[in-house]
Amino acid sequence: MIRKLATKLHLDRYFSAKLILAIDLCASVFASGVAVLFAKLIISSSDITENAVLIWLVSAAVTSLLMFFLLKTNHSIIRHSTLRELATLFMAVVGKEVLLSLLYIVHEFRYPGFWYVLLSDLVLTFTFLLLVRISMIVVYDAIMNKLKVDKSRLQVLVFGTNDKSVALVKRLYNSPHYSIVGFLVPGTALKSQTIDGLKIYYYTDGGSIVYLKKYHGIDAILFSRDKDARDVQGTLIKYCTDNNLKVLLAPEIDEVIDGKIMKNSIREVKIEDLLGRPEIKISMKEITDNFKGKTVMVTGAAGSIGSELCRQLVAIGIGRLILYDNAETPMHNLRLELEERYPGLNYVPVIGDVRLEPRLDFAFRTYRPDVVFHAAAYKHVPLMEENPCEAVLVNVAGSRNVADKCIEYNVEKMVMISTDKAVNPTNIMGCTKRLAEIYVQSLGLAIESGKVKGATKFVTTRFGNVLGSNGSVIPRFKEQIMHGGPVTVTHPDITRFFMTIPEACRLVMEAATMTNGNQIFVFDMGESVKIDTLARNMITLAGFKPDVDIKIEYTGLRPGEKLYEEVLANNENTLPTSHNRIRIAKVREYDYDEAKKAVDVLENLSRAVNIPDMVIFMKKVVPEFKSKNSRFEIYDK
Repeated sequence: MIRKLATKLHLDRYFSAKLILAIDLCASVFASGVAVLFAKLIISSSDITENAVLIWLVSAAVTSLLMFFLLKTNHSIIRHSTLRELATLFMAVVGKEVLLSLLYIVHEFRYPGFWYVLLSDLVLTFTFLLLVRISMIVVYDAIMNKLKVDKSRLQVLVFGTNDKSVALVKRLYNSPHYSIVGFLVPGTALKSQTIDGLKIYYYTDGGSIVYLKKYHGIDAILFSRDKDARDVQGTLIKYCTDNNLKVLLAPEIDEVIDGKIMKNSIREVKIEDLLGRPEIKISMKEITDNFKGKTVMVTGAAGSIGSELCRQLVAIGIGRLILYDNAETPMHNLRLELEERYPGLNYVPVIGDVRLEPRLDFAFRTYRPDVVFHAAAYKHVPLMEENPCEAVLVNVAGSRNVADKCIEYNVEKMVMISTDKAVNPTNIMGCTKRLAEIYVQSLGLAIESGKVKGATKFVTTRFGNVLGSNGSVIPRFKEQIMHGGPVTVTHPDITRFFMTIPEACRLVMEAATMTNGNQIFVFDMGESVKIDTLARNMITLAGFKPDVDIKIEYTGLRPGEKLYEEVLANNENTLPTSHNRIRIAKVREYDYDEAKKAVDVLENLSRAVNIPDMVIFMKKVVPEFKSKNSRFEIYDK
């Protein structure tokens, strides 16, 4: 109520000039009334009739209004008043009395003691006006203190009236960070109704949001489900961003601690939440049963995918976690995070490179992992076009080293992270990932057939671009928007498949749970996303207008880049599984001896930095590898 009144009267900035004028006028007339009343009581003059009092009060009102208006006494900011403002106020009071004296002289308005009344009026008017200003300052400070307390808690409307929204309100009831004002729904169907004593507000257009912010002091809209946010991203979220209203998303149930929601759990809606399709759901119980209590090793543990895998593995209660990565600073940061969030965690950080077989051997020999998630890889397409030998050494030879160690140390299962770019590759990075798939799958098939001794089951998972991963378009666009643009898009028609880091990692664990070995799993990622649309949505979500506040520039396709990624999971190139969003890729099977020989040849050529012969041999082993927008197109002829 106080916030609403303060907003209407502009008390969050100052008392309005009209309000001050009205209060001053009332004080001045009241002082004149008191003055004449004292005169009547003290002098006991019968000449001071009711009619005379009425004329006196009307005259006081007119003369006061005239002087206040002429000297603009109501235009000063009271809390910053100085002696100059007080002198102006006194001059206005003196002017009032001079005008009243003139009325006394010209008008038939004479009675004994008039000059006494005039003097009393001057003293009382100035005194009352001073008291009014002191009172205003006291009241202003009290209101501001109240508003400061309120502002320490965001004034929030919860979107929707579903069970989850109602439950969310109850969980936030005693929150020190969020004050729930009510519910918000589209349309007027539930207008003026309440739930648990909280009013249901409505919106129909952007003007509704302006009204809620201005007259109800709303700071944010809180969504209980990301699906709701996706459904209204073109309407409500746009209205909110246009009017600088925060758009918040509540955490999943597993982020709620002891029934309470932590301040850092509720966050602003991000572009990752607005993918345009439902998040892929999996059975966490089966995954927990499969990995609980085991020693798990993650290569590339400090990367975007690797670090999220570590977080999710820790959450399901594995016995021991082996972090393997050659990036010192990211590994250090991950270690600090794990120590803070999981103080009782049994884990070991190992600085090592998958290209170095002795270091890998040490890690396997010392810690004896039961399961290995192989996420270590070079992934940036243009960079690998410029450094193809390093791509082969890490993505191909490194994957072979990890797979061979899994066999040597009787690892139960190895899960390799691959990419959609391995499908009909058009660049070095995609081809190296396809070569790694070939080696791992052929090794698994050789174990099945008895050609190679071992018990490890190998599974490969392919998915598209991961929103928010290191070096992806999301962090890049965010940085460009933060600096005022321009936002650079390679081509207006370029599209990509996207998923969030958490759902990608959950799908990886799900695939690892359902596999019988030697399969390449692909994920149904829904419709591809136009990068230009993604950029425009991010600019809008940041509160700017695309091409007006933030420019979009098209820079042209980069080396090895294509406009459209291959469809990962259609009925023509995949087989179904028990999970409707996970399918098995139908790919050509390679003989293990041939695959092993091919990797040895490629490793030797890459170490010798013989780029032409190495690329030509890659295209021979993977005949579907056709370079695009690349210097290596000459080897396709």
